Amino acid sequence: MSIPTLIRSYPCPADVAPHRIVKFSDVSASSSVAQATAATEPLWGVSDAMGGSAGGMVDVILAGLGEVQLGGTVTAGAPLTSDADGKAVALVGSAGATRRLVGFAEQPGVAGDIIRISVERSVLQLPA
Repeated sequence: MSIPTLIRSYPCPADVAPHRIVKFSDVSASSSVAQATAATEPLWGVSDAMGGSAGGMVDVILAGLGEVQLGGTVTAGAPLTSDADGKAVALVGSAGATRRLVGFAEQPGVAGDIIRISVERSVLQLPA
């Protein structure tokens, strides 16, 4: 069950599936969002249970409790980032690389599960 404290609607030029991590799709020209495809992108939040259709709007949970579909196994409390399909996976740091996280798992799960997360955007950069 989602209990968002902040939700906003954004234009989406392409379909956004429900419960997916989203990013800004064209940071220099608009505030449109798309499904995220990597941990290095400007992750912004999690799409709600409705998702969004191309050319329409999508509601994005920016803070609070949301739900996200998993792309791999995670444990409760794990920091989460995006895989290539906008699904949540455990964030793994890499020396000298910048990774973005969208929040923390509130419960454990495996690929395909939809779990509750605490949406808390942040950036992780480990020294080289």
